[in-house]
Amino acid sequence: MTAQPHEHNIISFRKLAAVWATLLVLTAATIAVTRFDLGGLKVIGALTIACTKAGLVIAFFMHMKYENRLLQILLFVAVVTLAIFIGLTFFDVLYR
Repeated sequence: MTAQPHEHNIISFRKLAAVWATLLVLTAATIAVTRFDLGGLKVIGALTIACTKAGLVIAFFMHMKYENRLLQILLFVAVVTLAIFIGLTFFDVLYR
């Protein structure tokens, strides 16, 4: 069995710098969300920003954007499964 050559996707410095700058802006947005009294929306806002940041890191710095469709689907299924388990844990803690 011979190994197939794997193409390496080279991401330009400009694109990586733009993603990094976006991550910095989103970090500032996370801090800004904590400064306002939004009630329960504060947690939802912070989690939304955190998920966006994680998506950027996974897509660009871990090169998931350039992987084949099967690997992307498997990652999506794993993340959804993790989210379900975390959600069920929150419901368990909520109704104790």
